[in-house]
Amino acid sequence: MSDRPTLESRGFLEQAAVGIVHATPEGHILRCNMEFAEIIGYPREEVRGLMLQEITPDEDGVAAISSFQKLWTGATDALSLEIRLIRKDGVLTRTKFTVSLLRDREGWPSHLLGHVEALGKVAEPQKADALENSHQPIKENRYRSAFETSPDGVLIARAEDGKIVDANPSFLAIMHFNLEDVIGRTSLELDMWADSEDSRSVAEALQEEEGCRDLEVRLRRKKGEVFWAELSASFAEVDGEACVISYIRDVSEAKADEEKIRSLAFYDTLTGLPNRRLLWERLRQALISSIRSGSKHALLFVDLDGFKSLNDTLGHHIGDLLLQETARRIQNCVREVDTVARLGGDEFVIILEDLSQIPEIAAAQARTVGGKILGAIDQPFLLEGRECHTTSSMGITVFGNQSESTNEVLQQADIAMYQAKAAGRNAMFFFAPALQASVDARVALERDLRLAIRENQFALYYQPQLDRGLLTGAEALLRWRHPSKGLVAPQEFVPLAEETGLIFPLGSWVLETACMQLAHWAERKEGEHLSIAVNVSAREFRQPKFVDHVLAALDRTGANPKNLKIELSESMFGENVEEVIAKMTKLKSHGISFSLEDFGTGYSSMTYLKRLPLDQIKIDRTFVGEILKDPISSAVAQAIISFGKAMGLSVIAEGVETEEQRAFLAKLGCHSFQGYLFSHPLPLGEFNES
Repeated sequence: MSDRPTLESRGFLEQAAVGIVHATPEGHILRCNMEFAEIIGYPREEVRGLMLQEITPDEDGVAAISSFQKLWTGATDALSLEIRLIRKDGVLTRTKFTVSLLRDREGWPSHLLGHVEALGKVAEPQKADALENSHQPIKENRYRSAFETSPDGVLIARAEDGKIVDANPSFLAIMHFNLEDVIGRTSLELDMWADSEDSRSVAEALQEEEGCRDLEVRLRRKKGEVFWAELSASFAEVDGEACVISYIRDVSEAKADEEKIRSLAFYDTLTGLPNRRLLWERLRQALISSIRSGSKHALLFVDLDGFKSLNDTLGHHIGDLLLQETARRIQNCVREVDTVARLGGDEFVIILEDLSQIPEIAAAQARTVGGKILGAIDQPFLLEGRECHTTSSMGITVFGNQSESTNEVLQQADIAMYQAKAAGRNAMFFFAPALQASVDARVALERDLRLAIRENQFALYYQPQLDRGLLTGAEALLRWRHPSKGLVAPQEFVPLAEETGLIFPLGSWVLETACMQLAHWAERKEGEHLSIAVNVSAREFRQPKFVDHVLAALDRTGANPKNLKIELSESMFGENVEEVIAKMTKLKSHGISFSLEDFGTGYSSMTYLKRLPLDQIKIDRTFVGEILKDPISSAVAQAIISFGKAMGLSVIAEGVETEEQRAFLAKLGCHSFQGYLFSHPLPLGEFNES
């Protein structure tokens, strides 16, 4: 079925013996046949854009809205009721109104289709229509009766200064004013406008179009209560004086009914979460957003394990309480921008918005949230004094490709959820095999890393640093002695350690071990001058107690602070520069030195580089490797050496692998080196023997 409602042809509309009207769920009329236009007394071209509420008396409208709720909730597919319609001339016409739903291609209700049969006129106009008689004198003998008896509030103000000259009983009742409260004052002085924009809109309509009809505004009653009203206004002559006549109708109840219908249409009545219909719209918007921004989204499909058995055993009331508490727990695990919806029964769906553009990272982000949700649901539920337990199974799919549809995304997550059920429940599965494998590998690596820290599976390797051929110290490089994989390089596990916070115990171990080694070397005269450079990540350095940790490690091991060199990366100086400088300065006062690695690869500002209490800068291996064949790399190396000399800093080149590279750097003025030309990183025993 098409998204647009299909009335077979214009001939169908025009040949029908009854009025036919097609409207949105909110009541905006989209089209009608000539018969319907004649029933309500409007030219056909004026009908499009009218609201059904505009042509229905309040009391009939309330009854109609109550009946329409049965359509939106699925209680019935069609209904028939007798309501009155307001013709353009104000006459009320009795009609038989038969309404059915039109659905979109996915089967969701989208529009109203009404068949209207006129049963006869029942009353004369209930109010004077000032808009139809603009600028015409109002005859006193006709005006006073309509003015006093009108069910709508009527307010008359001088056009010249806006001061009120008269107000009818309905206006005073609606606004809770007495007549003496309003005479001689303006609407602004009475503080009637809850939104100043409404006041401007009415003024502009009067100026540009000489009036407005049924404008929805928010007004303020005498004691401050704000309510919704429909306001019509136009110019008229009263007792020979130009005035503005305003008609006001309180539509608060109709607004509340609209909101109730909207809530029934889009929200689950038990949990208050978005229902399937709103989920579908949010999912469609997420697909559009991902195409526009390139970011990924994830859909998590959650199903409670054993809910039917619990519901049957403890009763539906306890089951409902469990669903409500589950909804609350899931919402507490996600951000405000994310969507948590109840699909039906014990099934919940979560849309995670704006994840990483890299699928693997987006999958890891989704897994983190999924883990929180599984853990939250796994906690005991206390329901009316009874402790209940349940778990959940979760399917996850990461989406953001242009070819995907809402049905496909939901189906993928559903399939993955059943995989989780089959795997033993209280688990999560990803739909895409590649992403599932990536997440599984990441989980396994994190598990192994935690075990490695507990069992001390790490070792420090030392790569010599030389100055003019003499050994001055070494850089400490972390290695993981994995029981099955062998030696694992830091680039394979350090990023995960930083992300999970495991970098803190790892970093503490590296610092302690390096300081112990400095103390051992200092026991021999030939080793007392050797330094060790320890890499410290930005996350470690930003710890509030980092300075205390370093000083405590030196104190425990007895190492000479002058032999400890802390290597910082240029990328860590992007923010909180003052804090970084303060910590460096304090450590420097104890004799610790600092080396800046990766120099020239980041975006450092010379302004704050000059303020850093550095001792050394490193020429990055990327420049050293290209120094003989890339003029830019050699120029950068020369600039770094010149900068170091100007700042009184030593310069060391890392990644030196050939004699030609060493000689070229020496010619530029760099005489400190580290790299395979001299030695690979060595375990402690081999380093001591070299």
